[in-house]
Amino acid sequence: MEPRNWTSGQYFILLGFPKEQCALIFLIFLLILLGNLSIFGIIRIDSRLHTPMYFFLTNLSLLDICYSTTTLPIILSNCIAGEGIISFPRCIAQLYFFVSLGGAECLLLAAMSYDRYVAICNPLRYVIIMSHRLCAQLAISCWLSAFLNSILHTVMTAILPFCGSTHIHHFFCDVPPLLRLSCTDTHTSQTLLYVVSIFLGVSPFIYIIISYVRIISSILKISSSEGRRKTFSTCSAHLMVVTLFYGTANFNYIAPKSGYPPEVESVSSLLYCLLTPLLNPIIYCLRNKEVKSAWSRLFRGSTKSLIFNW
Repeated sequence: MEPRNWTSGQYFILLGFPKEQCALIFLIFLLILLGNLSIFGIIRIDSRLHTPMYFFLTNLSLLDICYSTTTLPIILSNCIAGEGIISFPRCIAQLYFFVSLGGAECLLLAAMSYDRYVAICNPLRYVIIMSHRLCAQLAISCWLSAFLNSILHTVMTAILPFCGSTHIHHFFCDVPPLLRLSCTDTHTSQTLLYVVSIFLGVSPFIYIIISYVRIISSILKISSSEGRRKTFSTCSAHLMVVTLFYGTANFNYIAPKSGYPPEVESVSSLLYCLLTPLLNPIIYCLRNKEVKSAWSRLFRGSTKSLIFNW
C-alpha cells in the first residue's frame, strides 16, 4: 500500500529548547537585531562608508536580520508556549526562506572575498573594477540565485509522504531532519541536497580559499611589517566570518551517508544560524577602525546637536 501524504493539513512537533532557556533565546535575538541594524544604519548614514566593501557588508547585515528572523521568533514562541507545534505550510515556508538566505550568505561571502582580492592584489584598478554597477550585479545575483535554488529543495521536500512520526528532532524546519521523517525513498532528494551543497557551499568556499592564498601572497610581498599588518587587518574580519559560517554549515549539509546524530546536527545548525548573525556585527565593529570612526563622528554630531538645541 502506498504511503499517504497526510501532512498538508497536519502539524509537526519541533523538539526545541527547554523552557528555562527562553530568556537566553530572546536576548540573542535582540542582540542580533540591534547589532545588524546598527551596522546597516551607520553605513547608510555615513557617506565615507559608501564603498564596495561596506555595500556588501550592508547586504550581509540585512541577510543576517532576515536569517535569524526566519527561525528565532518561532523557536522563542514554542519555547514560551512549551509546545513545538508548527503546521505543515509554515514548516515548508520556513524551510524555503532558511535555505534561501543561507545560500545567499554563502554566495555573498564569496563576493566579499572577490572585493578584498581586487582591493589588495589590484589596488590601482580597484575603483574601476568594483564599480557600482558590478557591486549591484553581484549582490542581486547572490540573492536571486539562492532564492531560485531553494525552490528545488522546497518542492522536493514538500511532495514527500510523511506518514510516520511527526516529531522533528530539530529546533526548526530544515531539509535533513525532514528527509529522515519521510516514509519513502529519499535518495533523489538526498542527492539533490548534496549536489547543490557542493555548488553553493563547497565551491564558493574553495574560491574564497584560493582568493585568500593570493591575498596573503600579495601581503607577504609588502616590505614593511606595519604595511603588512594594516593590509591584512582589512580582510581578517571577513576571514573569521567565513571560517565560522562555512565550517558549521558544510558540516551540517555535507554529512556521511549514515548522517550525524540529531543532537550533533542541531548544535551545528545553532552555530551557523545563531552565532554567525550574532558575531558578525561584533567582528566588523571591533576590528574595523573606519566603522568605529563613523560611530564616533555620529556620536559627536548628535552631542553637538543636543547642546545647540538646548
